[in-house]
Amino acid sequence: MRYPIPELAPGEWHESEIEVEKSRFIAWVAHAPKVADFEALLAEARRQHPNASHHCSAYIAGPPGEQVHIGFSDDGEPGGTAGRPMFQALDGDGIGQVGAVVTRYFGGTKLGTGGLARAYTQALVTALESLPRGECIERRPLKIRVDFAGEADARQWCQGQDIPVQAVDYGAEGVTLTLGWPSERSTDLSELSTRLKGRIESLDHQAG
Repeated sequence: MRYPIPELAPGEWHESEIEVEKSRFIAWVAHAPKVADFEALLAEARRQHPNASHHCSAYIAGPPGEQVHIGFSDDGEPGGTAGRPMFQALDGDGIGQVGAVVTRYFGGTKLGTGGLARAYTQALVTALESLPRGECIERRPLKIRVDFAGEADARQWCQGQDIPVQAVDYGAEGVTLTLGWPSERSTDLSELSTRLKGRIESLDHQAG
């Protein structure tokens, strides 16, 4: 499975701001592969804006469609006017591993429930439109064994296929490479086997 994620380093966030009826809405978006990453973003928003009226939030700490590591909060706004619309904006965008906070400074004019939902959605969508994005490729470990002479060729082939070598183990029988094989891709090693003249063994069926 491949899906877009925020292309931001740990501790970094993307920020944008809109104004609606004199209320400021500051959107923060960060890469959040874990719930703790979202919580760190929320804590930073609260630290930088201690006098703000609200810090509403939503996150998907996993792939799009994640059902467990998700959440949203209205943080004192009327129920359903902030956190849920923000979550729906993230969900509708198709992005994963993402945390978002919208900090509001009340401008003196009440927006009503519909106006609030639109404002929080607009604030987050505006941030998502300019968000730098990368791609997450879900992978599973695949172990292969090659002889010592074939290691360099195997590594070169993996590099050309955008398949990372996650671990290497040297033993009496040769070199065991643990590959980060794309989960969406069938296990077809025929091309590599041809390149190595058959001097390759898949250990995928073995435990450990």
